[in-house]
Amino acid sequence: MKFLNIIKESDDHTEEASISSNPNQGDDGWKSKASSLSMPEVNASIPVDASANFWRKLFAFSGPGFLIAVGYMDPGNWATDLAGGAQFGYMLLSVIMISNFMAILLQHLSLKLGIVSGRDLAQACRDSYSKRFSIFLWILCEIAIAACDLAEVIGSAVALNLLFKIPLVVGVVLTALDVLVVLYLQKKGFRYIEALVVGLIAVIGISFLYELIVSNPSVRGVLRGFIPNAQIVVNPSMLFIAIGILGATVMPHNLYLHSSIVQTRKYTRNIEGKRMAIKFATIDSTFALMLALFINAAILILSAAAFHGNGHEDVADINDAYKLLSPLLGAPLASILFAIALLASGQNATLTGTMAGQIVMEGFLNIRLRPWVRRLLTRLVAIIPAVIVASLYGAKGIGSLLILSQVILSVQLSFAVVPLILFTSDKAKVGSYVNPGWLRITSWGVAIIIMSLNGFLLYQIIVGIFK
Repeated sequence: MKFLNIIKESDDHTEEASISSNPNQGDDGWKSKASSLSMPEVNASIPVDASANFWRKLFAFSGPGFLIAVGYMDPGNWATDLAGGAQFGYMLLSVIMISNFMAILLQHLSLKLGIVSGRDLAQACRDSYSKRFSIFLWILCEIAIAACDLAEVIGSAVALNLLFKIPLVVGVVLTALDVLVVLYLQKKGFRYIEALVVGLIAVIGISFLYELIVSNPSVRGVLRGFIPNAQIVVNPSMLFIAIGILGATVMPHNLYLHSSIVQTRKYTRNIEGKRMAIKFATIDSTFALMLALFINAAILILSAAAFHGNGHEDVADINDAYKLLSPLLGAPLASILFAIALLASGQNATLTGTMAGQIVMEGFLNIRLRPWVRRLLTRLVAIIPAVIVASLYGAKGIGSLLILSQVILSVQLSFAVVPLILFTSDKAKVGSYVNPGWLRITSWGVAIIIMSLNGFLLYQIIVGIFK
């Protein structure tokens, strides 16, 4: 829990405004004061009692971390985790674990930026960079959100097909209706969205707890899998899937989202209030991301136990996994709960995708659209290619499209991580909350690893195209 103690008291309190009617008040290190609140309809809408005890404060701040965790267990993760477990057994568990620790660190930086500066990451980029470069970052981020939304559309459509035999094309179109759910919950209050997300995460967790029990994995194999192995780097096939796991685990749009939704809590925006918010928001996100680690690891462990070494090493498709689980494990509920968890995962991710799209467009362009308009635009970008591929190539084509979406996310990640580290390492922008030396070194180490792996991935793709 070292993250909770990195903020030191500063003798110079002039860096902070004691109390401001506008919590988005700018600091000296920014070009200008923020022109608007991030997600104004819910900003500072959930009160926090500063005099409450530890557990009541923690409950008040709990919620945003679970919305972030959704992105780390969405359907895009399923394809890479299934492929990794089927082909290489438990060996890639260490990649999931390391990716999750990277996510915990980056999400801490994201929430700190939002709490300290009163800006989300998109607003911070617009304030710090030229208009041309900000538009470039916005386009990249929109592509990443569309790729993520594509994974959610596909996951939900596949789950509906498996459970209710609804054709894939029809299932893809039906996913657009979730905009009504989002609009309704936003009107009821942000806590209702958080409650729904937590409930769906519970469904996913319970489903995979059952899957782990009936799959009877090798305990020794699982423990060994969490130990990093050099073979992952030297084996091209294994490295390719490992990079896919990284891209599916650390989600770029989550960094934008988290820096915004932590501002939904209402507390005094002074030094003590911000320090309290950073502390409890970090506990919230760390706990939620550890749940995401459990679920991602469970998918890979299930795949390894059911398929690896049993003549089914080529299983990397959700549809094939569904058909094989119950016969191989001798558990009739295994396949059904697998599909239910997939549906819950897809629907959960659409909620956070809606908010991420709104935050990115408003933050980079300072343009506000009605939520239903923004949601439908995002959905159309994802639905059109999914409908075309589902119509022409069926379930196999959908699986390939799912993996491609994760590659796109992995490539875009660096363009969100680098600005985030720069902002939180700049004392002029974040004052006494600036990253200490050990955190700066660790953060840049993570960024270098991400950029190196993504560079290798692009090289592999280009070589494959021109072979």
